Amino acid sequence: MVTPYGERVLDLVERIPPGQVMSYGDVAEYLEEGGPRQVGTVMSTWGGAVPWWRVVHADGTAAPGLVDRALPHWREEGTPLRGERVDMRRARWLPSGDFQEPTDLA
Repeated sequence: MVTPYGERVLDLVERIPPGQVMSYGDVAEYLEEGGPRQVGTVMSTWGGAVPWWRVVHADGTAAPGLVDRALPHWREEGTPLRGERVDMRRARWLPSGDFQEPTDLA
């Protein structure tokens, strides 16, 4: 069963546009809850059903062991890359003010 925090993380990840990414820390900072490790735990536990490759480390690298699976997604979506990592200056997505978090998650 996904926790309320997990639902908030997954909902935000689903909204990241193709070709863009957020770092684990970006997600936690935007939600004003948890930290990069908590976001990573959510993603490793329940992230398989969302575009997980759009959440990366702050240096643009994929989670350990996932670069071979993430690269094809990044290339298909046209995500700006620097070798085998995301170019964070060009690909980072920060939700605009019109982003609405779900209110039905108490």
